[in-house]
Parts: sequence; structure tokens; C-alpha cells
Amino acid sequence: MTPLARLAAAHGVSLSHRPSPGRRVRAGRETVVAVLAALGVDASTPAAVRAALERHAEDSRRLLPPTVVLRSGARPGPDGQLPGLPGLSGSPGPSLSTGLSEVCEKSGLPEGTALRVVTESGDVLGRQSGAELPPGVHTLCAQAPGERPVRSTLVVAPGAVPAPRTRTGRSRGPGLLVHLPGLLSSRSWGMGDLADLGDLASWAGRCLDADFLQPGPLHTAVPAPTGGHTALSPYRPSSRRFPDPVHLRIEDIPEYAYLGLEERRRVDALAGRAAAAREGVLNGEAHLDPDAVRDLKLRALELVRTVQLSPGRRAAYCDFLAARGQALEDHATWCAFAERYGPDWRSWPAGLDDPRSARTARERDDHLERIDFHCWAAWLTDCQLAAAQRAARDAGMAVGLVHEAAAGVHPGGADAWAQQDVLAPGVSLGAPPTAGAPGGLDHGVPPWHPGALARTGYGPWREVLAGLFRHA
Repeated sequence: MTPLARLAAAHGVSLSHRPSPGRRVRAGRETVVAVLAALGVDASTPAAVRAALERHAEDSRRLLPPTVVLRSGARPGPDGQLPGLPGLSGSPGPSLSTGLSEVCEKSGLPEGTALRVVTESGDVLGRQSGAELPPGVHTLCAQAPGERPVRSTLVVAPGAVPAPRTRTGRSRGPGLLVHLPGLLSSRSWGMGDLADLGDLASWAGRCLDADFLQPGPLHTAVPAPTGGHTALSPYRPSSRRFPDPVHLRIEDIPEYAYLGLEERRRVDALAGRAAAAREGVLNGEAHLDPDAVRDLKLRALELVRTVQLSPGRRAAYCDFLAARGQALEDHATWCAFAERYGPDWRSWPAGLDDPRSARTARERDDHLERIDFHCWAAWLTDCQLAAAQRAARDAGMAVGLVHEAAAGVHPGGADAWAQQDVLAPGVSLGAPPTAGAPGGLDHGVPPWHPGALARTGYGPWREVLAGLFRHA
């Protein structure tokens, strides 16, 4: 194996693919070098390859890998190894008395290495405690004699997701797949919204004995440029971490009921324009226009925002801000900057391309009110999504809403801006040429950087999943 091939294998880069049975296509050297470069590995010259191999060998000598993943009830494989650590085997289920002892004995750690687990709740579990490792995300600590302690993320995942109890007694009941924008009712603002979704769930659960409802991705879309138009694809969103406020039902926001006379008149005028658009779609005279709906709803939200939150609603909003933390602040900051500088951060003024730069911090301070507006809109959307899930469960659905995650995010959107450190630049998800697709497929979304993702304990991906599972 050549040094370049060894380096590619060390970083999980394949050197060939099979477009059809019996046919193998090898990747050119330039392609392999370019993909390694996207992973932060310089392979441009023989000397660079040698240096990269030495760095990889040095990284491999860590006491622990950046992240260790185990499953509750895991069984050893045919080679006697337990997935997660090389050379680690164990009895059914990882436990401190078996699993961690064997980490020391069979995974090449120096004799006398001390291992302990700090659980999510802050409990410190030693190797000799005999306790079973609880499911969750913990910290695994190792210290060899005379060495500094090393920490790693320990993920203990359930062996399987428990099956819901359906009304028919089957493991899975019937359900509906819907395209939310096209789910219009007589009260929609030009496209289907979360109130329509909740209403359909309530009807389907009670009248069809449905157990689930899948509305497709509800991710935040990349807004159209000022005065322009964009194809709002839910599969190439700005963010997978937050649902899009375009799905809000304005009249269901509690503060709407307390609008002043002038504000109510203006919102009603916007609703009238939305009704005309809705009728055009329902009559087949017009197409769905999410950009126009977004513009109407944003203007209506600005008017609803003039109503102060009650003390209880204010407390709930503050809880949402605390729960979503930095992710929400970054998302709302991108939304505010996109309104000013355009919806692609790669074309923003110098300094704003880095979410942690001093210029970004100053600009954020100058736009705190607008950033809070987008945080508030995200909270309202979360509330109405929760109401749709409650409607589904109240109607007897065993599962309720099933959310779909897009494969990636728009390279100029909010998540790509905030998570540059864990995305691979210069490459995109897709597939190589095949007989059915001779030009290959390019989805236009950047993939995760596998090494960077592991170093974060897969936190960014877990954050996407946690957002989807909040009300599903």
C-alpha cells in the first residue's frame, strides 16, 4: 500500500467505488488529495504525506479516543471485541466492574491505568464500583501512572428504541405522510401551517385510527434575497436545529388577541392578502408562494410583538432561551445579519464570516432587538409544534408526529455559519456517477467532518436530533 493510500485509509477516505456490479472505478490522486484537504490533512507532496502519517500515528497513541460509544446490552462480536474500543470485550451490557476493567486489560492501556466515569448527573463511578453504566452521555477519564489525565466522551446508547403500544396491538399502526405547505385550510395564510397540522392529526387519530403523522422536514429555510425569489427546499435548509416560523398560525399566538385597534387593522389587512393568495392556490389559479407568505407573516409578527408578554409567558420564553442556549443565539444572529447583508454568510463583510469574531460580537450588540425578535419567533414556532404533537397524542395516536431530517444544510445558511468547525469545506454530499445517473449526484450540502465531530462527542449531531425529538 502506498503512503497516500495508507493516509487515506487512516482518515476513512475510500480509493474506489463500484458504480455497478463487477465494475470498480478508482479515484484519481488529485481527488484523494482534495478530499483529504477538506478534512484538514495536507497530502499535496510526498513529504506532506509522511508528516501527516506521523501525526496520525501520534494521535493514535492517545490513552483514549476522543469519543467512545457503547450500547446498553452490547454483546461481543465474533472476534470477542465489544464495539467502542479496540480489544474491549465484555459480558452482556457495559458495566464498570467488567467493561472498564477490560478497557485497562485488553485495549493496550499501560498497567495501572485508572479509569472512572463522570455521569450526566455528576456522579463519579470508579472501576471497582460494580455499577452498570447508565444510558446517556458521560465523561470517561483515564490516567496512566506518571501521566496527565485524559478525558473522552462516553456515549452509552440504548440497545433499541422501545416500540409504541398501538391501539390495534401491532408494533406499528397506520399513519399519514403529508406535505405541510400544501395542507391548506380555510384559515391558512397561503400555505399549510402548524395549526392545520394539529387539526389533521386530531381528525386522523380519531376518525382513521392513525398512529402517526409525518409532515416532512420543517427546517428553517434560507430566505429569499431582498426583492428576489428562492426555491425554498426543505432538503437544503438554513438550519436543521429549528423549525421555520413560516409555519406559524398568526391568530393562534396568544398575544394576537390583545392587539391594539390600529395594529389589529394592519394585521387583518395582511390576513386579507394571505386569504386571496390561499384562494388562488385552492382554485388552481396560483402556485404556492412561500416567499410571499414569509413576508406577510414576518410583518404580522412585528405587529404582534408590540403586545407585552404576560409574566408567565415571559418566564416560559426565558426558559426556552436558556434551554436552547448558544445554538439559538447563533441561529437568531444569522437571521438578523441575513436581513442586513443577504442570506449567504460567505458574502458578508470581513469578520462576520466568523461567528466568534470581535466584529461579530460588536455587530450582535448593535442588533440585539432584531436578534431577540428571531429568538421569539423560534419560541412561538416551538410552542405551536408542541401543540400539534399534543393534538396528535390527545387523539389517541401512539406515536404522533414523526419528523424527518434533511441530509445536510445550505452552505450559506445559519448552521453552516455557526458550525464551520465541524463541517468539511469544499466538498458536498452526493454520489458518484452510475449507470442510472451518469453525471453523479450533488446535493449541494457540506458533510460533517468526521474527525471534528468525534472530538466534540458528536454534540452537533446530537443537538440536531434533540431538536427533532422535542415534539415528536
